[in-house]
Amino acid sequence: MKVYKTQDIRNVAVLGHGGCGKTSLVEAMAHVTGVTTRQGRVEDGNTISDYDKEEIRRKFSISTSIVPIEWKFWKINLLDTPGYLDFAGEVDEALAAADGAIIVINGKAGVEAGTEKAWDYCEKYGIPRVFFVSNMDDEHADYMKVVEQLRELYGKRIAPFHLPIREDGKFTGVVNVVTLKGRNFIGDGKWEERDVPDDVQDDLEPCREALMEAVAETSEEYMERYFDGGEFTVDEVIDALRVNVNEGSVVPVQCGSGTKEYGIEGLIETCVEFLPSPIRDNIKIFGKDPRTEKEYNVDYDSRRPFSAYVFKTIVDPFIGRYSLIKVCSGELKADSVIYNYEKETEEKLSRIYVLRGKEAIEMPELKAGDIGAIAKLSNTSTGDTLSLKADPLVFEKFEVQSPYTYKRYEAENKGDEDKVSQALQKMMEEDLTLRAYNDKENHQSLLYGMGDQHLDVVVSKLEAKYKVKINLSKPRVPYRETIRKKVSVREKYKKQSGGHGQYGDVAMEFEPSGDLETPYVFGERVVGGAVPKNYFPAVEKGIQDSVGKGPMAGYPVVGVKATLFDGSYHPVDSSEMAFKTAARQAFKSAFIQANPVILEPIVSLSVVVPDSYTGDIMGDLNKKRGRVLGMNPTDHGKTEIVADIPLSELYGYSTNLRSMTGGRGSYAYSFSRYEQAPGDVQEKVIADNANAEK
Repeated sequence: MKVYKTQDIRNVAVLGHGGCGKTSLVEAMAHVTGVTTRQGRVEDGNTISDYDKEEIRRKFSISTSIVPIEWKFWKINLLDTPGYLDFAGEVDEALAAADGAIIVINGKAGVEAGTEKAWDYCEKYGIPRVFFVSNMDDEHADYMKVVEQLRELYGKRIAPFHLPIREDGKFTGVVNVVTLKGRNFIGDGKWEERDVPDDVQDDLEPCREALMEAVAETSEEYMERYFDGGEFTVDEVIDALRVNVNEGSVVPVQCGSGTKEYGIEGLIETCVEFLPSPIRDNIKIFGKDPRTEKEYNVDYDSRRPFSAYVFKTIVDPFIGRYSLIKVCSGELKADSVIYNYEKETEEKLSRIYVLRGKEAIEMPELKAGDIGAIAKLSNTSTGDTLSLKADPLVFEKFEVQSPYTYKRYEAENKGDEDKVSQALQKMMEEDLTLRAYNDKENHQSLLYGMGDQHLDVVVSKLEAKYKVKINLSKPRVPYRETIRKKVSVREKYKKQSGGHGQYGDVAMEFEPSGDLETPYVFGERVVGGAVPKNYFPAVEKGIQDSVGKGPMAGYPVVGVKATLFDGSYHPVDSSEMAFKTAARQAFKSAFIQANPVILEPIVSLSVVVPDSYTGDIMGDLNKKRGRVLGMNPTDHGKTEIVADIPLSELYGYSTNLRSMTGGRGSYAYSFSRYEQAPGDVQEKVIADNANAEK
């Protein structure tokens, strides 16, 4: 593969709903451009991008793969992303490196939840995009219906660049609305020019008129010519539309078939003609000199000192560790010395690569704007900046979605805990939406992900790649225990077994402290030396040991004030252990008498859904003991529902929400406070704890 200049590079993310044909499209583009001699199939498990064993087994993409293709004078770095929502973190990583996007739509299924999500991603990152309606060889595919669906959602920005030609019910070619020329597909990505058929004219004229209006709006000169009835040349139309597409005011729609390679070359042409190179007039990339805090617009300038951004990390026991980078300025050569300011590490490179699926292609250098890979950077993580020690630079890290689905995990084989921990650490370096957390209070290890499917894949990968097995189960909800009234108790610990005995006697008062953030408050008001001061710490230690596991259901205790006010001691037999034990007995005795209750965690929940689903969501939240606090309109016909809800009611909510909204809803939550649980909930929690201890 040759080295390409910045202006000849296109970094294009391939987005869309799961199963819409993204990987098949990338495979077709690779075959048409000569990367492969035979087109792979998802069903056969032999595509370039889906090389992971889990992807082959499940027949869908799990990770973002890079497939660079070369066409004429250009290089297009295709970033094939997963479509399923459980792997949204991979999309965030891809868009951190992309300058344009192809949103794939299945012509038969039409606009789906993943289509809308892909659009939202592009809007968020300001990425120009083109729609590609695939599967047009299916007799039930309806291109104009898809166009109308898109127009309903996104208005006049939607501009069909191609119209399909059907003959005898079969998809045979397209009409280019920009050039007013027809193409007949003859297989293997090839085509021949043809006349525009008469039956396309009804759709062609309004599409052409809409394009001309968009062209006219790019300058006053064009506007005057348009109103005077003048014509635009093809080059003028292309130049004007390129501006519109880059600004996002025009979004092209094209059609074809990935499996039959129809319309593929036309899509490649659009990527080159209309999607931007890394150098974009309306988007600037700023880096900060950490020594002076001064910002610099590096703007993919090859004349500036080298800098690059790590947008993805691959840690694989089979193919090794790679840091995937996008060169932001300067040039990266194979013998470069690079510096990571955040990690304070400097390394001399021996090789640099371009990845194509799992294949690593060695390169002599990479120009600004290109995407490549560096092997074995053990101290470099996703989001880090690489630069020169003499000219350090730091770029702002991209946002990754937070995971809210979590389950308890345990190693299947005792003794594998360390292996599991190390394997998960490597997987978390790869996947920023995966979190492992040790919940010491509730004696459980928790695994956080984007959904049940995400966690299921993690379990499979641990077994396949790292040879360790874990079991997932429902997590223990972090309930708390507290008291509601004031009580006084006296407990004596006395033990005589010949020789030196044990003696500790405490009179204590227990009451609510009013602070549910703190387990306990300890105080004393002993008079007359009934309990020597040197035993006060032992009494407090007894209380400290007791609040870790409450008497009701074994949950941590909060909000208790314990006061030592009397007691007695023995000059010989008294000891710190005896007073600690007596304090523990006093705590347990008092707790049961002090009207104890179970507290449940309440979270602040935000659910964003299309307006049409608000009623269903609110009804469901009410069933889950949620309290709806308000609704806030957001962009694109969506509403945010804000509610307080018990954390216990959110187990499995990711699946429920997707089911209720067809995948169009999203949610987030944060801890708010603890509240007393209803009586039936308390009874269930106590019963569950009793059963668990049997």
